[in-house]
Amino acid sequence: MPAPSPKSAPTPTPVAVAPAVPALPPAAGPSRFGPVALVIAAGVSVQFGAALAVMIMPRAGAAGVVTLRLAAAALVLLALCRPKVRGYSRADWVTVVAFGVAMAGMNGLFYQSIDRIPLGPAVTLEVLGPLVLSVAVSRRLVNLLWAGLALAGVALLATHGGGSGFGGLDLLGAAFALGAGAMWAAYIVFSARTGRRFPQADGLALAMAVAAVLSLPLGVVEAGSDLLVPSTLALGVGVAVLSSVLPYTLELLALRRLPAPTFAVLMSLEPAIAATAGFLILNQAMSALDALAIALVIGASMGAVRSQGRKAVAA
Repeated sequence: MPAPSPKSAPTPTPVAVAPAVPALPPAAGPSRFGPVALVIAAGVSVQFGAALAVMIMPRAGAAGVVTLRLAAAALVLLALCRPKVRGYSRADWVTVVAFGVAMAGMNGLFYQSIDRIPLGPAVTLEVLGPLVLSVAVSRRLVNLLWAGLALAGVALLATHGGGSGFGGLDLLGAAFALGAGAMWAAYIVFSARTGRRFPQADGLALAMAVAAVLSLPLGVVEAGSDLLVPSTLALGVGVAVLSSVLPYTLELLALRRLPAPTFAVLMSLEPAIAATAGFLILNQAMSALDALAIALVIGASMGAVRSQGRKAVAA
């Protein structure tokens, strides 16, 4: 899940899968292979970080893992950015707090989801939030077709297999994934607003601190002193590095040389990367219908982003 980072004044663009940071102006260069590789590496880092989180959930629970991830990421960002806390208006603080709330909700709901359902389907359902945002903002009829394609993919997830619940998936886990998608859409909106109001990564660091504080009581209630076990702490830091610090840095570097629509299309590969991570790390096998469902949602995400990109160029 999103899956933020240091940034300058962004050019917000509706995307089917959100960039972790608002777009930075692309720099000229003869080849895009470098930034493309950076984006893919960031996606691999995020999803393998999520797979690692699943592995340590028996130790600290989903809420405990979220607390470890957000707290460690907040400490790293605060140490690196050293954001000032004076000189901001009330509207600035409302924006950054809303960004932190969206971040906490997105992470909390997503980790509750992958505690109950496989990683690939969880990310596929989560992606619907940014996709709906992209379709709603674009107001183009063609994007209704992309939304229909995504719904077809979800329908496959909902009807395949012989199990109970959401196509054999845990109903509560599926609901958590959809809720995480809604918070991801809110995250996109407030990420862009925060980037416009705060210099560099100051807003991100402050929002991450807000998210960490909000998640702390839930983590303490669920995990208690288990959060302080050295091995669990070390694994939590690993999740924070893989899921937050490293991908945010890679995405920042990529966004300096890559147009935002291209970045968003690449981020649409997240469900496929998640399914691969679930298979390799967690032994979560996929059926052919699972793979087709994920492919439909990826195709819908890419189509919606490319349609939005063409509209922006035409304007």
